[in-house]
Amino acid sequence: MAIAIGKYPSISGRNPSVTTAQLLGQLVPPREFINARFDTYIPDSRFESQIKAIDACRAFANPAKTGGLFSKKAAGPAGVYLDGGFGVGKTHLLASVWHEFKGKKLFGSFLAFTGLIGVLGFANAVAHLSGYELICIDEFELDDPGDTMMMSRLLSELNLKGVKFAATSNTPPNALGQGRFAAADFAREISAMADRFQIVTIDGEDYRHRPVDNSPTSLSESDLESWMAAQDGKKRSSTVDDFATLLKHLSTIHPSKYLQLLADLDNVVLLNVTLLYDQVAALRFVALVDRMYESQIALRNTGHSLTSVFSDEMLGGAYKKKYLRAVSRLGAMCSNQG
Repeated sequence: MAIAIGKYPSISGRNPSVTTAQLLGQLVPPREFINARFDTYIPDSRFESQIKAIDACRAFANPAKTGGLFSKKAAGPAGVYLDGGFGVGKTHLLASVWHEFKGKKLFGSFLAFTGLIGVLGFANAVAHLSGYELICIDEFELDDPGDTMMMSRLLSELNLKGVKFAATSNTPPNALGQGRFAAADFAREISAMADRFQIVTIDGEDYRHRPVDNSPTSLSESDLESWMAAQDGKKRSSTVDDFATLLKHLSTIHPSKYLQLLADLDNVVLLNVTLLYDQVAALRFVALVDRMYESQIALRNTGHSLTSVFSDEMLGGAYKKKYLRAVSRLGAMCSNQG
C-alpha cells in the first residue's frame, strides 16, 4: 500500500474523554453556518413562503422587537418547525434564529441530542437542558420510533420548564420529492405538544441546483499518494484508517464523542472500504459521516466507492433517509478539494 497504516495518525487511535460541559459546549451551529444570519438568507422571489419564513423566524428569535414568543408575558407557541424540501435554506434560517436570539441557547442535530440523552440519562439530560431558554434541533428524525418518542417526551418536559424550540425536518437530500414535507408526520410524532408548535412551510427549489453526486469515489494508490503529498504541503492535518478497523473502533466509542474523534482534522483517508451489510455498523458510520460533514472535512478512500457503500437492502429499509443523506454528504466530502 502506497499510504501505509501508521505513517499518519488514525481516528482509531483516538479515545477521547468528554465532560458534560464539553458535550454541551459543542452544541453550536457547524462551521458552514457560523456566519448564517437572516440578512444573508436570499429568498427566491418566486416563492412567497420564503419571505414569510424569514419574518416568522425573526419574530420568533427577536421578542424585544416583536413583543413576542420569548417575552415573559407571551403565551405563544412552544416552538417553530421549519418544513420544506432540501436546499430551501431551513438550516440557514435555524442557525439565524440561534444567532439572533440573545438568551442561553443550544444548537445541534437530532442525533446530537439523542446522543446526549444516551450519555447523561434522561433525567440528567432534562436537568441540564432546562437551564437553557432556546434549543434548536436540526433534522428532527422521524424514522426511529424509539428515538422520536424519547425526543417528544424531552420537548414536553422542557417546555413545562419554559424552554422554547426551533426545529427542521430530516428531508433527505435526494428523495426526489418523496416525503418532501414532513409537517404532518412531525405533528403526529410530537402529538403531546404539536398544537404548541408554529409550522412554517418553506416552498422552493434546491438553491444549489446540483444533482446528487453518486459518481465513484475510490482512488488508486498512486492518486491517493499524490493527494496526500499535496495535503502535507499545505500542512493540513490528516488521519489514515483501515475501514474495518475504524468500524470496530466506532463500536467502542459513544456517538456523542464522534465530534471529538475528528477534532482539529482537515482530512480523513479510509483504506480498503467494503460494502456495508451490518445495519448497526452502518448507522454508526452514518453518525460519523454527519460529524465529518459538519466539520467540513475532506474525505478520500480506496476500495469500494463510498457513495455506494450501503447495501440495496439498507437503502430500501426503515433507515433509508439516513443512508440517502449520508450518501449525499459522502459525495460532497469526497469532492472537497481540501
